[in-house]
Order: sequence, then C-alpha cells, then structure tokens
Amino acid sequence: MTILLEPTGTVTPEPTPTAPAHTTTIPSPGGTPIGPRRRVRGARLDDRFNVLGAASAGIAVAVLLFGWFSPLSGGVGWLLVAFIAFIGFYALLVSFASDWQEVKDRVMGVLLASAGVVLFGALVFVVAFTLVRGQEALPHLNFFTQSMELAGPLDGLEVGGIVHAILGTLMQISMALAITIPLGILTALFLNEVGGKFARFVRTISDAMTALPSIVAGLFVYSAIIVLITHQRSGFAAAMAITVMMLPIVIRASDIVLRLVPGNLREAAYALGSTRWRTVWHVVLPTARPGLATAVILGTARGIGETSPVLLTSGVTAVVNWNPFEGPMISLPLQVFDFVKSPEPNMIARGFGSAAVLILLVLALFAIARLIGGMGPGQLGRRQQERVVAASARDLQRITLQGDRRVLLDASAAQDDHRPPPSAPPPSAPTPSAPPADPNPKETSS
Repeated sequence: MTILLEPTGTVTPEPTPTAPAHTTTIPSPGGTPIGPRRRVRGARLDDRFNVLGAASAGIAVAVLLFGWFSPLSGGVGWLLVAFIAFIGFYALLVSFASDWQEVKDRVMGVLLASAGVVLFGALVFVVAFTLVRGQEALPHLNFFTQSMELAGPLDGLEVGGIVHAILGTLMQISMALAITIPLGILTALFLNEVGGKFARFVRTISDAMTALPSIVAGLFVYSAIIVLITHQRSGFAAAMAITVMMLPIVIRASDIVLRLVPGNLREAAYALGSTRWRTVWHVVLPTARPGLATAVILGTARGIGETSPVLLTSGVTAVVNWNPFEGPMISLPLQVFDFVKSPEPNMIARGFGSAAVLILLVLALFAIARLIGGMGPGQLGRRQQERVVAASARDLQRITLQGDRRVLLDASAAQDDHRPPPSAPPPSAPTPSAPPADPNPKETSS
C-alpha cells in the first residue's frame, strides 16, 4: 500500500484493487450424454443364445480338426481346441450387439465361469470315481463293524472291515485336537491382542509352516519321539505328526477371524472399565466363535487326510489297538495305502471303499465348516438366539425382583424415619450408701 501526501497536509491511503470473487458454476443438464446401462450380473436371452452358438461352433471346429483336416488326436487336445474356439466365437457373437468394453466383460465372465466349472467337475469326478469303485465293499455291513484280524487277501468282501482304521483315525485326531485347539487359538490371540516384534516373527514362522511338506513333519516326529523316547511306532506319535500339520492351519485361520472382530466392540468394553483379557474372554471370543469353529474344522479336515507323516509314525496293524501309547495304530489314509498296494481285486475294492469313507468324512467336515462359517462375526444361529432370549428374560426377572426388593426396603426405611423415638423412663433417686466399716475398730470402756 502506497502513502500519498496531499498539499493540505493530510495523508490518504491509495486504494488497493480487490481480487475478483470466486464463483461456483453449476453444469447445465444438457452435458455429456450417459450411455446405456450395462448389466454386470444376470444373463439376457441373447446371451444364452450366444453361449449355445459359440459352444456348438467350438465343438464343430474341434471335430473337423481332429477328424477331418489334421492328424490331431487325444481327448485333452480336443477339449483344449474346442474351448479356445468357443471363446473366439463367443467374443465374435457378442461384438455384433455390444461395444468393446462389454465384449471384454463378457469374455472375462465366461473365463471365470469356465474355471469354476472345471474345478467343480474335477471334484465331482474324483468323488464319483471313488464311490463307483468302492461300491463293491460299501454295501457290506461287516465293512464298518469288523477289522482285518481274521480276513486275508483271498477272502471275500463278506469278511473283514475297516473298524480298526476308523477308530485309529478318531483317536489320533482327538489327541491332535486336544493340543491344536488351545495352542492354536491362544497363539492367534497373542498375535492379535499383544503384537510386537516377536508376534510378527511368530506370524512369519506360522505362515512358513503352512507350506511345510508333510513328510518333513513325519521325519521330525520320527526322530524326536520314536527314536529318542518311545522306540516304537504308536498312535501318539502319529497324533504329534498330525498336530504339526494342523497347527499352522488353525493359527492362520483363527488369526484372520480375530482380525474381523469390529474394533468398536473392544472400545465399548474398555469404556465400561473392562480389562484386556476380560474383554477377550467376554467380547472377542464370543463374537469370533463361528469363525474359530470353522478354523478348527478346516484343520481337522487337513489332519484326517494326512498320509505321509502317519506312514512313518503310526505303523500298520490289522487289529483294533485301544492303547495309543503302545503298539502300531493304523488310520484310514494308511489303510487305503495298505489295501491298494495288494494285487488282489478284493483288497483293491476294500481300498476304494476306505477311500470313499475318507472322502465323505472330509466333505462332511467342509460342509459343516461352510455352514458355521456362513455366519458373520457376532451373528447368532436360531438356537443361540433362543438361548439369548431366555437369558434376557431371566435377567429381566432378576432385575425386576431386585427393584421390588429395593422399593420395599426404601419404604420400610422411610417408615422408620417418621416413627417417633421411644420415651425414656424417669430417672430414679439414688439410694444412700452405707458408710464403709472401720477396718480397726476401737474398744470403748463402759
């Protein structure tokens, strides 16, 4: 700002130019036109016709190449050529009525759906093939109630069974769960609630153990327990090997589940004056209960199907062993291996029957995990909701009784305050006390 001196002697400041005011311009409604709305999900009628037409064209191209115009052969090559031709024809058909962006979306959707179909088809093929090959042994009741103690390789399917392998699997997995569940969940709680450099180191080791080869776990248990301590194969050694394989799965899955617990639940517990571990016991663990159950079931499914560590640690037997700390104890995966290595058809049929039982058991565990894991953190099932409602009703009744008792106590206390104090009796006149006797009486003469 410049100061100017007037002739009259007064000082007048030079006016400073003002900056232009900022204005907000609202765009006019007639701006850039919005294109047609694209459906990301769902399929129109023309989409279905495009898929059918592309599939027919792909099959026709594969038939022509493998049967007429080229010396190609093989089922895998035929499927690969048919799929590539299907993708090309599908992109061509979609491009007739859509832009390039929608063509890419549709092609990627078909690729992802094809990957899902291939994986599901492979799973169905494995399960169906095992069930079909094991249908000779599965209808026999003795297959589930007898052991191979009195059955030989040449005996029919009416003799012998796998009850010793089923019981061995249950005992081994029970011992493994008794170690894995508390250790895995406590480790996951340490990783989430405590943290620090050591927690990061433990998480790294746990993630690395997830990819540990099962044969390495079996060799470790064989060297550390069988060679140094027990000097014999047993169900306990097999359970320790299964524990080594299950523990990283349970830790990793429980860690992810505990991370999903909302932080505002912890903050609310802390605001009420709760300690850290009381918050963990009453807030975090009940909220993450479905996810923790899913983690345990997934680890159990992994442990049941392990063969290599059990092969090195449990031993092979044809009888039921009720003592897991002494003598060999066979499990279902090892029993399958022992059956199918025999050249006899009946033993191979027993092997496929055992494999079918093992697959059905693992599928049942995964189905239970899916059913339990479908609930979000803090979401309760029907029975849990009924128990919560019953507990709330009991709490309401208890609080009501306590309130009524408090009202009665307050009323009785108010009556005691308004009651006049009792009158005191008049004081009685003191009785004169006799003079004390002279300890040395004097004799008087008459």
